Amino acid sequence: MRAMVVTEFGDSEKMVEREVDRPEPGLNEVLVRVCAAGVNPVDWKTRRSGGLIEWGAVPVVGWDVSGTVEAVGGGVTIFRPGDEVYGMPLFPRQAGGYAEYVVAPARHLAPKPAALSHVEAAALPLAALTAWQALVDTADVRPGERVLVHAAAGGVGHLAVQIAKARGAYVIGTASAGKHELLRSLGADEVVDYREVAFEDAVSAVDVVLDGLGGDTAERSLKVLRPGGRLVTLPGPDALPAEPGDVRADWVLVEPDHLGLREIAALVEAGSLKPLIDTVLPLERAAEAHGIGELGRTTGKIVLTVA
Repeated sequence: MRAMVVTEFGDSEKMVEREVDRPEPGLNEVLVRVCAAGVNPVDWKTRRSGGLIEWGAVPVVGWDVSGTVEAVGGGVTIFRPGDEVYGMPLFPRQAGGYAEYVVAPARHLAPKPAALSHVEAAALPLAALTAWQALVDTADVRPGERVLVHAAAGGVGHLAVQIAKARGAYVIGTASAGKHELLRSLGADEVVDYREVAFEDAVSAVDVVLDGLGGDTAERSLKVLRPGGRLVTLPGPDALPAEPGDVRADWVLVEPDHLGLREIAALVEAGSLKPLIDTVLPLERAAEAHGIGELGRTTGKIVLTVA
């Protein structure tokens, strides 16, 4: 099969198309013929340095996939060949999503939302599960609560805005002025131009903050939270405030989640959630896709077409 192999950690030019052995499903696993693969910041971060990923014999990045079940291993009862599925298998171990076929534990996948194309579905798993696990599983956002989403037009952010809104929250997003109209169309009740004003001077009495930026954002976010509020940060444990005071602060690392994928699909089918696609490129142009993503200017997601 075709796969984008990392021949040496570093520049994107070291990620090249190669023919590699097609994997075979084992017990409780399925073989998926990949139609589209989502591109996420973790992809190029691990491509640069290898990161903490448990690499296979042939390094292939990528986790977000949408495709068709080709074969099932022993013990699998929830899928059959021909089923359309999507998911984020094995993270943070190597899944090898930038390839024509992927083997995954069956319960790391879920039925693809029928309302979405494979390209749209491949844009969802990692980013949507991150937002879901942060806002729902960790922060337990409730109707009427005020939720601040940083980088609200980004891959995770634009989905977090929609998920929070679907939970009945009053949603505030930070973004450059040119993205405000888009965020309002996604359900944001209030948008702050971070280039013109410090968000802590424009926002107050917030119940939940989702920090996908890192740096000093989490520390500054403490100023806008109510007593007893919840701060959830994504960049890593080092981004957590040293002394959060009278609020709860958590770091979330996304994990495969069959039930979460089903909940996300239900939101899609209800018309409450839709991924924004910034760029679509064929698999062999994965290095170019990384270059676009590394600029940090995308709105929504980058997706590779495979089949």
